[in-house]
Order: sequence, then C-alpha cells, then structure tokens
Amino acid sequence: MKAAKLSDRGLVRVSGPEARSFLQGLVTGNVLTLEPGEARWAALLSPQGKILFDFLMSVADEAILLDVKAEKAAELAKRLTMYRLRAKVDIADASADFVVIALYGGPVGEGAKDSRHADMGARLIVPAAGADAALLTLGGDYGAADYAAHRIALGIPEGGVDFAYGDAFPAEADMDLFNGVDFKKGCFVGQEVVARMHYRSTVRTRVTKVLVEGAAPEPGAAITAGDKAVGTMGSSANGIGLALLRLDRVEEAAQAGLPLKSGEAALRPA
Repeated sequence: MKAAKLSDRGLVRVSGPEARSFLQGLVTGNVLTLEPGEARWAALLSPQGKILFDFLMSVADEAILLDVKAEKAAELAKRLTMYRLRAKVDIADASADFVVIALYGGPVGEGAKDSRHADMGARLIVPAAGADAALLTLGGDYGAADYAAHRIALGIPEGGVDFAYGDAFPAEADMDLFNGVDFKKGCFVGQEVVARMHYRSTVRTRVTKVLVEGAAPEPGAAITAGDKAVGTMGSSANGIGLALLRLDRVEEAAQAGLPLKSGEAALRPA
C-alpha cells in the first residue's frame, strides 16, 4: 500500500441533526445511505445541471465531511450556507485543521474506501498537526504526482483539470459511470437536466482515457482530427491521459482514418 498527502484538497464539515437531509436535497450522491468507512463521489450543481463543485463525502462523528479542491472549499462552504435557510446544520471550512491522505496501490485496511473504482483505494482524513506522523506510520509520502498517475490509469477525472467547473455536466465528467450520481434518490439541484440527459442518452462529450504517443500535451490543449476540433486534453502520466472528447467527432475521425493529435502528440482512445 502507498500513501500520498494531497495538499491540493480541502475539507468542508457539515454537522448538526439535519446535516444528512440538508445535503440530500442538494447534491448528486445519496447522503442518507452513506455509511462510515465509505468515501462517495458527489457534486453540487447549478440549476442548469453543470458541476460547480465535486467532492468525496464521508462520515465522521455524525458529521458529513466533503473532501473538495482546496481552492474551492471556502466557496463551497459559502454556497451551502446560502441554501441553509432554517435547516439545523453547521457548515464550516475545516481545511486548516485537517489533511487528506490517499491510500492506494494495494490492500487498504483503514480510511474511507473510495467508491469511484474498486482499485481506487481509500481516503484518510487526519488532524493537520499529526499528518507527518501518520504518513511515517504508513511508510512515507509517495507524493501527489504518484497518486495522480494512479488516478489517471484508472480513468478517474479530476475537476479543474479534466473538466471545467461551471461548464461540464456530470455525465461529461463520467460521474454517472463512477458512482457520482444516484438517479433513484430523488430531487437535487439540477436533477431534471441530469436525468433527462441520462434517460435520453444525449451525452455527446465525455472524459475518455487515451494513450499518448510523444510529449504529453498540457491540460487544456486542443485535440484535433484533420482540421476539426474534437476535444481538449486533461491530465496525463506515464503515456496515459484523460481527454474531454466529442464522441461523435471521434467516431467520424476513426471511420475516416484520421488520427487524433494534440500538439506533436498522437492520441489513441483506450
């Protein structure tokens, strides 16, 4: 097993007697069935169904912890507070008090199991003051880059790198494929748009794993087939990348025998 300190992750803590029911009506994942020992992917959407924040939800002492991009934590706490009204909940950005550690690459005996993929590993949330000691007991810090390579190899997108906040629908970020949307839980913000795309099979753009031949393009680099744009590059490591692709245009390119290119790199959907 490996461990990696994820300094780019923050934490929003939602507590109080109505924490679960409050979040249940807002986010894409099912909060009522969330069990201790599980980290479940979910998102808070705009009313138009686009991802504003994505996070891993876990349970700690009856509170719900939202493991989110560090630069989005304060904004998420503020947005949730706007929805609070008279709900009996407390919402706080607890990023300064805790550190998120990813456990992966082998059998994991502790932490909250990441339910996005069977091989993804687990998340361990520890007090910031004890993070270094915790890493030592886990065999040291393998680093965020090593964990990112693990994530990419499994095809798991990351917000802000593989899809843009405020611009991507959950299906475009593969949230429907990696347990990030519960279509049976009932209403949540943006639910009508998300359900319509799901049941009418109108998803034309998705984050897709690609094999990269040549120097890896930077995230956001254009991907073309001939003279037609077909998508944008996301994160990559060890010859594997994630790309946001227009599936119909990629299929047309394949039928025409046109390779996918991004800069000097050749890409092949995996």
